[in-house]
Amino acid sequence: MIEGLGIPTVTVTMMPDLAQKFRLSRVVGVEFPFGHSFGTPHNDDLMLQVSRAAVQALSEAGEPGYRLDVVAEWPVPLEVAYKTWHPPKASPIVAQMLKRAQPQG
Repeated sequence: MIEGLGIPTVTVTMMPDLAQKFRLSRVVGVEFPFGHSFGTPHNDDLMLQVSRAAVQALSEAGEPGYRLDVVAEWPVPLEVAYKTWHPPKASPIVAQMLKRAQPQG
């Protein structure tokens, strides 16, 4: 809708495959924990790297389906970061999804 008005958009996401599936016009993929699309707090260099990738996507993308992945290493192992990000108890919607995913027997 916004693109239809002539306003270009960029999506910075931890799920670039899903973003491409929905044919978002410009996708910048990052392999960071959820909630940290532009990096860790106060890490100006990493935030600048992601921001520059978004601007590059704006200038390079022609048609929907464009994707640019940011090659940057998270400062702690991702396994540790993901475990510390998750709350101790699953939210009701996540609990329901996990229940549905279990094999019926």
